[in-house]
Amino acid sequence: MGNTTNIAIPAGGLLAIELLEDAGFEAWCVGGFVRDSIRRAPVHDLDIASSAPWQDAARVFRRAGLAVHETGTAFGTVTVIAGGSPIEVTTFRADGGYRDSRHPETVAFVGSIDEDLARRDFTINAMAWHPTRGLRDPFGGLRDLEAGLIRAVGVPAQRFAEDALRILRGIRFASELGFSIEGETLAAMQAHACSLGAISVERVFSELDRMLCGDAAGSALLACPEAVAAVIPEVGAMAGCPQNTPYHIYDVLGHTARVVDGSPATSLSRWSALLHDVGKPACRTTDAAGRDHFKGHAHVGARIAHDVLARLKAPTKLREEAHLLVSYHEWFMPPTETAVLRALRKLDGRVDLFRALLALQVADSLAKAPGITERLEAARATQGILEEVIARGAPFTLAQLAVNGGDLIAAGWQPGPELGQTLAQLLDAVIDGELENSRETLLAYALTHRLT
Repeated sequence: MGNTTNIAIPAGGLLAIELLEDAGFEAWCVGGFVRDSIRRAPVHDLDIASSAPWQDAARVFRRAGLAVHETGTAFGTVTVIAGGSPIEVTTFRADGGYRDSRHPETVAFVGSIDEDLARRDFTINAMAWHPTRGLRDPFGGLRDLEAGLIRAVGVPAQRFAEDALRILRGIRFASELGFSIEGETLAAMQAHACSLGAISVERVFSELDRMLCGDAAGSALLACPEAVAAVIPEVGAMAGCPQNTPYHIYDVLGHTARVVDGSPATSLSRWSALLHDVGKPACRTTDAAGRDHFKGHAHVGARIAHDVLARLKAPTKLREEAHLLVSYHEWFMPPTETAVLRALRKLDGRVDLFRALLALQVADSLAKAPGITERLEAARATQGILEEVIARGAPFTLAQLAVNGGDLIAAGWQPGPELGQTLAQLLDAVIDGELENSRETLLAYALTHRLT
């Protein structure tokens, strides 16, 4: 853990604090800036909490020639442009009663930084830093940061009753930081997970997306599956769904969590991993020998995945591509160049999508029972062949053929279905190694056979 006596505040932040304190107010850096600075992690936005009413803060900054935007004055917030960067400056405040498990009915402006920190969600976010007074840590945030714990400020049940989104934020922090969730905090998260239904789907998607892209996403998912199940019931159905087959040693959710962790940390890969087996609970059958089967689960899961992401208002591109990856995740092909080129053609030449599919298949295979390596080896071999054919420029799209529609028209073809069919058949012949991809060879063959 970094030395808290040496937190570097950007010049714009130092200027804002200096201006406020020269005017007789108190000002502190707060929130994620303090947490991440202590961790020596990359820092992003700088937030300042101040005893200055927002009107006074705005007046101080404008008098100094700084641009001020009144971005959240109902909550005491203005944004000042200092040092070329926007800095949110908020009056010390305490939140009143909450409505809809998310928004405070009222805010009350308070007189001390400790009262302001008391309204925050987790101890690691409830620390303040001042360039001369140092660290202010009334709730043990530094201790929890050093211990790797997510702990609610004050009474956990009260924190989550006020704002249910804090439940997902806690899981997201656990994923991003690799922290554990303190016992009482976790119990309150589980107890209040049902309140997440009141949160906007846009906010839910944003938190889940960040959680899934964290380094410890699988562990965070398993720590509090109740929260994810509250907003994606289809994931809840995966918990406890057995997989009595020689290929698995975990239930569907346990397997899924490990696939998530084994996948590239991108939105497409992680959402596809989360949902790749979402169709299994609905497709599960058990034979007379007690062995489970999940026939058709990939196609059923693809429909569910699309519906889930549509319900969460995920970007259209993510919905469509995740649908495809879930649908094809059981599509293991022989590790040959022809198979790779045909797969690329089937995917309309979308190399990145094929890479994502193979990465999902590798992660899926690694999360199976020990010793189940046939599909893992095939997927890894296919990854190598893919990169080889890409580096060599082997053709797999019509655009890469040495002839085009114009060449065929000049040779006597008419625009229309026959032209397109001829080009497609020529590409098939090149992919299968039957023809060299040269203009002379392809034109000669087309003219000789007049493909139809």
